[in-house]
Amino acid sequence: MGLTVGVNASEHIAVAAVRGTEITDEIRRFPTGVEPDLLAEMHAEEIVECIQQQITLVAEGQAVDAVGVAFPGIIRDGVIEESPNLLQMKGQRLALALESRLAESGITTVVQVLNDADAMAAGIAAGRGHLDKLIRLWFLGSGVGYGRYPQTGAPGEGGHTVVTLDPKENLCRCSGIGHLEGIMGHRAMRLRFLDMEPEEVFERANGGDAKCVAFAELWHRALAAATATSIHLEGPGRFYVSGPNSRFVNIQLLQTYLRDMVKMSPLQGSAVEVVSTTDELAILGAAIAARQAASGGPPSQGS
Repeated sequence: MGLTVGVNASEHIAVAAVRGTEITDEIRRFPTGVEPDLLAEMHAEEIVECIQQQITLVAEGQAVDAVGVAFPGIIRDGVIEESPNLLQMKGQRLALALESRLAESGITTVVQVLNDADAMAAGIAAGRGHLDKLIRLWFLGSGVGYGRYPQTGAPGEGGHTVVTLDPKENLCRCSGIGHLEGIMGHRAMRLRFLDMEPEEVFERANGGDAKCVAFAELWHRALAAATATSIHLEGPGRFYVSGPNSRFVNIQLLQTYLRDMVKMSPLQGSAVEVVSTTDELAILGAAIAARQAASGGPPSQGS
């Protein structure tokens, strides 16, 4: 089986070689000692160049069948149509730019760019032997990502699902009212509690602070509402929660709210699981997606 390269380019850049469903070599990261939102400070051309350089180093002169790049935002046909967390990348033809740069460095290959949360969902599917099943994932970080495997070609901006009609809920980065990200996103939480970090909010909630307890309940109800919306649209199944802020999730509380929101018996039975946040998941998923795109698409979906 040929070499595929997977890239995770969300808050930093991580690249590795993939054969089959396994990462075969050490992951290269730029920079070392990652700082949050590093890429937000870089120019678009610098991001493209950095990704190309890391791919070239990982390839080590070998032929590359395909490259998969996990990237935040709405992505169609290799174009970044919108990226609220990396505004400088809007409109960038990332797949074409990388193919051109790689060709200049001696690597002729095809590049597939997909949403980073979709890549993580694909990584979970591959790692657990579920490439024939529907996998859905919430990524809780600076914003809120929603990943789905198999991909559908839809925008997939589940973090902007409307979960409240309260006009005061306006903290989403996109300025939309009532969005999930405006409640659960790290940036939104810091704006809401200017004198506390999110970690402190949940610590105080566990200690019984009334204001923090109320927010923790709202936080979990918001995730349950967005999950229930997905269930009502696509049916029940297993949902995964990842990202740095997944550590705040109380699965029992979340499942309780979810049961209250999904009452039709054919739609009941979903489960939610927290999974560790790793570059490995996104890299593997991006590589799998690139390989599937090169070969004509994923296998038929099971239940």
